[in-house]
Amino acid sequence: QFLFLLGITYLDHAGSALFPESLLKAFTDDLRDNVYSNPHSQNISSKLTYDTIEHVRYRILQHFHTTAEDYTIIFTSGCTAALKLVAEAFPWIPEGTKQPSSRFCYLTDSHTSVVGMRGITASMNVLSVPVEPKEMLLSEKNRLPPEEQNCTTPHLFSYPAQSNFSGIKYPLSWIQDIKSGKLCPIKIPGKWFVLLDAASYVSTSPLDLRVHQADFIPVSFYKIFGFPTGLGALLVNNRIAPFLRKTYFGGGTAAAYLAGEDFYFPRKSIAERFEDGTVSFLDIIALKHGFDVLERLTGGMENIKQHTFALAHYTYTVLSTLKYANGAPVVRIYSDTDFSSPDVQGPIINFNMLDENGEVIGFSQVDKMASLYNIHVRTGCFCNMGACQMHLGISNEDIRRNLQAGHICGDDIDLVDGRPTGSVRISFGYMSTFEDAQTFLKFIIATRFSKSDTEVPFQSSVTKLTTESVRSPVRDDCPSCDNANKLAPRVHILDRDLWENSSATMKTIDWQPPDTASESIRAAVSDTAVPTCRRGGKPITVTNIYLYPIKSCSAFEVAEWPVGNQGLLYDRNWMVVNQNGICITQKQEPRLCLVNPSIDLKQNIMVIQAEGMDPISLPLEENTGKEAVICESKVCSHRVKTYDCGERIADWLSMFLGRSCRLIRQSSDIKNNRHQKNTKGLAPATSISLSLVNEAQYLLINVASILHLKDHISARLEEPLVIEELIRRFRANLVISAPESFEEEEWAEISIGSLRFQVVGPCSRCQIICIDQQSGERNKEFLQSLSAARGRKTNFGIYLMNQPLHSSFPDILSVGSQVLPVLKENPEIQPPPSSEEKCSG
Repeated sequence: QFLFLLGITYLDHAGSALFPESLLKAFTDDLRDNVYSNPHSQNISSKLTYDTIEHVRYRILQHFHTTAEDYTIIFTSGCTAALKLVAEAFPWIPEGTKQPSSRFCYLTDSHTSVVGMRGITASMNVLSVPVEPKEMLLSEKNRLPPEEQNCTTPHLFSYPAQSNFSGIKYPLSWIQDIKSGKLCPIKIPGKWFVLLDAASYVSTSPLDLRVHQADFIPVSFYKIFGFPTGLGALLVNNRIAPFLRKTYFGGGTAAAYLAGEDFYFPRKSIAERFEDGTVSFLDIIALKHGFDVLERLTGGMENIKQHTFALAHYTYTVLSTLKYANGAPVVRIYSDTDFSSPDVQGPIINFNMLDENGEVIGFSQVDKMASLYNIHVRTGCFCNMGACQMHLGISNEDIRRNLQAGHICGDDIDLVDGRPTGSVRISFGYMSTFEDAQTFLKFIIATRFSKSDTEVPFQSSVTKLTTESVRSPVRDDCPSCDNANKLAPRVHILDRDLWENSSATMKTIDWQPPDTASESIRAAVSDTAVPTCRRGGKPITVTNIYLYPIKSCSAFEVAEWPVGNQGLLYDRNWMVVNQNGICITQKQEPRLCLVNPSIDLKQNIMVIQAEGMDPISLPLEENTGKEAVICESKVCSHRVKTYDCGERIADWLSMFLGRSCRLIRQSSDIKNNRHQKNTKGLAPATSISLSLVNEAQYLLINVASILHLKDHISARLEEPLVIEELIRRFRANLVISAPESFEEEEWAEISIGSLRFQVVGPCSRCQIICIDQQSGERNKEFLQSLSAARGRKTNFGIYLMNQPLHSSFPDILSVGSQVLPVLKENPEIQPPPSSEEKCSG
């Protein structure tokens, strides 16, 4: 069912579930066997579509143990759209009227999409009140006296059934307690309605709406099935549905209306009234097969709940006991529970990795390390700033200060002043296995312990587990859990019988749980800094010059080379893309390093060679003819104008790489080329044009720094290294011979001949340095060694920018040229703000 997971440990199920092959097959078979058309028509195929959609509505209601008498299903584009619909349609009473006004209250441990509802309520002059989880435990004190309970002003309280940050399951009993007045989020007269954000919860847990009758329940189906994406629903309690208000009306929502007069009469059905336009009917039909396959593979949500919790409990137990030789913990887990029961804790573990001194290792570095082991995790704040602030101790002022420092949600700035801006999250789904948990734990151990210690944590007195012997930690004396306690230890859950009859059991001694993506590059030297020239010492010279005509392909070494407005002439002017036009790098295709482009300036051609292939050449002149296929591509979120280089080279690359791909080239039409950076420096507000590089025009490394790192890596690999191989791995444009290792990080500017360059930040390395540029083979030791050598950082090399050339004759960079650096006042170079890994490509 999940052959695509072979060799991959996927631990981001809270982000998205993965779809089994049988779901896609059942869906595509259905599309081949039936004709489905717009359900708003009246023909035969339209009637079939309408009836199938209605059947799916009933199937959703059945999944949540309710009926059409109690709830209505409104299809949306996702949970976020469902939340927005509630904010727009709820019968708010604004401030300034004769009646008491409404309040929108939400738990601070809520998704961004819930908190964002306050933007709509504010526009309606309705106050929003955040409520911390600990305040809800004390909310009985807000209980109104009987004489104030007759007020009918509607208020709305929203909270998540399960936190997408820590996995805590908040009490579903709050629903009835709040609606009955037993609990009050704030002390104010009126009638409370409850919005239960169930998106995270229902992905691995059953929800019974017969017992827990919330008024609004938004869900996203990809969280449950993995497919289809872009489809969600709002389950609306029929008792509140008639009071919802709507202003816009789209196709299919009107019973009658006039185009020439302000007359509109809505359809009677709540679903049809709120589903503007044609629903995504093919995606809705796919849901039927999602429910069928999920039931057949797992036996139901209760089994999924027990299975995923068993994996999370085991991982949490081992992870929380890992300690360094000095007794310091290896991780700091951000948890609201002790993982004692699946009724209060979901299959989510949130943590930060620590070093021996208790200092946090940034989540971006952990993510890079995990990628070396093909482990997929989630990092950041997970669109839940409230929980992130609460667990990490980040104040409101910290958020504002971090924003000024260039950090925004979703980027890879993981530490500011040594303090974490986010964390690492792993989460399990129904297709997760015990091997997934062990692979993750072995990754933690391999990267934090010496080889002699790697067996110790698995032999602790807390648990003794093997891949052949796995048993769920859920108590066996629970009658309702007899079948649910079976845990499948393999990737392939072929059918329900295999799930329920698995002989795998888990042996334990004691299962009690233990106690800014700114568009401008930030200048490395402040406006008020006084430049200081480096004085004395051995002269610094350029030892090597490399350009990379095709992004992520082999280097082309030269003794001297002309400089253009985008850096070295023809450096990264071309790139390889897949059939969808997405850039392919060595991260996805390591064999790109075996493609060897070279530039012949005399013949005005680029020659491309690879072992086993006949050489192929391309002209350096741009193809500006009508036959050129112009397209827009993206490089690290920047739009670039490119054109396709034709079928001949596309076939050549596809044959060598064994996958469909094409070669595209950046257009020299600067007016329409958006891949530019604005930077402070030698001329104010100068716009710097970039080629297809990730961050800057040039990347510089120091031979002394390479030698320093070489000693660390050789010691860990227990084998000698050739310095030329290391230099190739770091894919720099300029290699220099400064006497001191990492002294280049103290420079603000450098001059080489007549050219002046501004240092704009360090290069934070990714897994590409783990690829041998001569063979294409990976060795994850290189990134791990770099992180260890640099004290939890993976910075190596510095980015440079130079001013656009005003002369019609290009300057020349030559090997042997002297490098004259200017020191900066602040020795700590700040990285360029970007949400992308800043590898050289």
